[in-house]
Amino acid sequence: MKTEDETVRIGTEGCTGLITLNRPEALNALTRPMVLRIAEALTAWEHDPAIHQVVLRGAGERGLCAGGDIRAIHADAKAGTTGSLAFWRDEYRLNARIARYPKPYVALMDGIVMGGGVGLSAHGDVRIVTERSRVAMPETGIGFVPDVGGTYLLSRAPGELGTHLALTGTAVGPGDAILCGLADHYLPSDWLEEFTRELSFGPVKEVLGKFHGATAPPVPLADEREWIDHCYAADTVEEIHQRLLATGLPAAREASQTLHAKSPTSLKVTLAALRRARELDSLERVLEQEYRVSSAALSAPDLVEGIRAQVIDKDRRPRWSPAALVQVRPAAVERFFAPLGEDRELTLP
Repeated sequence: MKTEDETVRIGTEGCTGLITLNRPEALNALTRPMVLRIAEALTAWEHDPAIHQVVLRGAGERGLCAGGDIRAIHADAKAGTTGSLAFWRDEYRLNARIARYPKPYVALMDGIVMGGGVGLSAHGDVRIVTERSRVAMPETGIGFVPDVGGTYLLSRAPGELGTHLALTGTAVGPGDAILCGLADHYLPSDWLEEFTRELSFGPVKEVLGKFHGATAPPVPLADEREWIDHCYAADTVEEIHQRLLATGLPAAREASQTLHAKSPTSLKVTLAALRRARELDSLERVLEQEYRVSSAALSAPDLVEGIRAQVIDKDRRPRWSPAALVQVRPAAVERFFAPLGEDRELTLP
């Protein structure tokens, strides 16, 4: 079993600081000690003139990071304790810090990048995807709501693409990740080792110039924009369902079926969170909102049930409460956005 220090490897190569998430057996899922260790490294390098840039990568070949350690969150929520709040507080602070970091922050988004993995990577300066990248915010499937600044990113995706991805939890490949503003550059996975090695000698902008010529990845969502923008512009999840079915398109019908499997409460809260995030003027304000939502979700029944069905028992048959969209009243949604009290809020500069 790894010690806490071994779950994140911190090192330097030339002018580059290297952060390697090192829990490949758990798809590099994040724990609070990992978050704190990354934050400590960023602090040290911020004031080190020898370090010009930072690179984030994941150990193993399956992915950068599949998200937070949801088994630990499940245990916390089931026991009625609040350890997850400390984790989220530190994690969201780190997400905000990455976005404002004064040195180039390079994220190698190879393989699976979901939930907390998006928070560690998609707020960076240089976000690189590969042919193996699968990027997603799948929280509605476990009775949760996109966090780690996910509602900030997805609310600012072109048209209603972000709403589609947030509600359905659909994982996208490299081309669509770039289209949606979750990534910037595409490199084949077998170029990453050489790319990282070159970063030890020079700044990332110069190094990127040496790596060109890769075939542009496909962008399937670009061809789906018309029906996605129309359907997801609706004001309610119920109307989104109706519009999806009314199109008569197989892809829209499949999206409707996907929504039927998600937590009704999570769907309504997610839609409200996205709409509110569009009106907030910074990532910090959105993260503060997400902390309120996550805090409320921790004591709601669907989070425990969703993780049980998808991760613990794996029967894929969650019993949501309430079980239908019509049963989720406006007051129940509003509860997720209620102030926590001055001493309990997340406040970011």
